[in-house]
Amino acid sequence: MIFYPDPEDEVGTERALAVCSGCQVSEACLEHALTWREHTGIWGGATERDRRRILRRRRRSA
Repeated sequence: MIFYPDPEDEVGTERALAVCSGCQVSEACLEHALTWREHTGIWGGATERDRRRILRRRRRSA
C-alpha cells in the first residue's frame, strides 16, 4: 500500500509524500494523525518520524 511503505524504503516513502503534496486535505489528514497518534504510515505529508517531531515541538511550546 502506497501510504504504508517500509520506513527504510526511501523510494516508497518519497512516492507517498509526492501524492500528499498535491492533496487538498493533507492538513486535515495530518491533524487527524496527530490527534489519534497514528504510529504508522504517511499522513498529511508527514512520516512517522516527522509526526513525532511535530508532537514534541507542540508539547514544548504549550
